[in-house]
Amino acid sequence: MRLRLPPAEVITRQVRICLEEDIGSGDLTAGLINADAVSRVEVICREEAVICGYAWFEEVFHQLDPDIRVEWLVPEGTRVKPGVLLCLVNGNTQALLSGERSALNYLQTLSATATRARRYADAVAGTGVRILDTRKTLPGLRLQQKYAVVCGGCHNHRIGLYDAILIKENHIQAAGSIAAALLAAQAVDGGVEIEIEVESLADLDQALAVGARRVLLDNFSIEQLRQAVSLNAGRARLEASGGVTLEGIRLIAETGVDDISVGALTKDIAAVDLSMRFV
Repeated sequence: MRLRLPPAEVITRQVRICLEEDIGSGDLTAGLINADAVSRVEVICREEAVICGYAWFEEVFHQLDPDIRVEWLVPEGTRVKPGVLLCLVNGNTQALLSGERSALNYLQTLSATATRARRYADAVAGTGVRILDTRKTLPGLRLQQKYAVVCGGCHNHRIGLYDAILIKENHIQAAGSIAAALLAAQAVDGGVEIEIEVESLADLDQALAVGARRVLLDNFSIEQLRQAVSLNAGRARLEASGGVTLEGIRLIAETGVDDISVGALTKDIAAVDLSMRFV
């Protein structure tokens, strides 16, 4: 599953909420500036990063003043070096000042997500394994971060609870057994993908016996992953999850699993260092 740029109306709604949170009833400090003043600003990246978030950055300024123009100097998804000039922004000075923080918040957070995704994708290059994100996203930034994951070269798992079935340990406990949970899911009429989480080789054997086509191997050791691949014999798509690190992910990929899900793609990020200055 690969998430495309969300529809324009979704981005508009997301940015409106962001600006309401920051500006509220009005920017008191920007109000000190002549309302007719026009300025030009530039945005510079201060560290190596994969740049992402253009649509949200632009929408911030366009909601404040539709006449503001943004000129991007590098394509989105590009890996840049420190000191690279990313874009030039021209328009009403008050609007530029009011939108600066919100616009940069989007750009630095989504670039951080894309940068981390690129590192994980590079780590398994050539293995054929897909690196998947999870639902461990920053609140309110689900679609934005999942878009950034794709910009960084990784893949999306389910977007939310509504577009796929993922049967986890608590679901199995509530249903009574692996077989009961899977049979209930298979009876759902909707054509959605069904995945079940297992915690042992015995659990995997039970899931496969009931016709599981996608299985999440939770916190399996490297040796257990190899054994799971052998036991599976190509019957289901296998996803490794739990305790995955950048340093150890290549070893996991080489066990023969199909996917590796990594919560750190979206939850353990440090904002990229960007600066916006008037010229």
